[in-house]
Amino acid sequence: MDIQVTSLDGKDAGSLTLKDDIFGLEPRTDILHRMVRYQLLKAMRGTHDVKHRSEGSRTGKKFVKQKGSGGARHGDRKAPQFRGGGRAFGPTPRSHAIDLPKKVRALALKHALSAKAQAGELSIVDTLATKEAKTAALRAQFGKLEWSSALIIDGTELDKNFALAARNIPQIDVLPIEGINVADILRRNRLVLTKAAVEALEARFA
Repeated sequence: MDIQVTSLDGKDAGSLTLKDDIFGLEPRTDILHRMVRYQLLKAMRGTHDVKHRSEGSRTGKKFVKQKGSGGARHGDRKAPQFRGGGRAFGPTPRSHAIDLPKKVRALALKHALSAKAQAGELSIVDTLATKEAKTAALRAQFGKLEWSSALIIDGTELDKNFALAARNIPQIDVLPIEGINVADILRRNRLVLTKAAVEALEARFA
């Protein structure tokens, strides 16, 4: 498929042919859902914790006779049914990450790229470089291009001035090609790739 290439000034910079096996697939929501769930669960810290019965600071002495009290048989005050006792079946630090085959992860990225291309939410620019790190000037350029919510992907290295100018603009994410991921692609309304990013993607899936 052919797509028009523009510059940051909104001028025509030619066209580019995208590979159909990367940008021309029929998006499958089940694969995208599996990948987003994989990313979100892997990002969870899993540091939630409560004190269980063995971690309490209350006495471990049996506080009532086994028989003759007229009540239930109890051991110590650290049991979950007592105030100040340990929590029963409470959360403990653990990893929430799940497994997902590498081939499925690669396929999910292709489907995310294809979904943006099919929806007309994919833009290709020649380069991402600015002479000065001016946020106001870059925001004005984004306004002309109608990039109010966008994920911008460049090659292996980002232009320093562009990255500094863009980092304070809300709903604008700028990443090198190594950081491209399905969750960020779907979170923003528009995906912006440079020619270098497209070449890196095609080389990655070759």
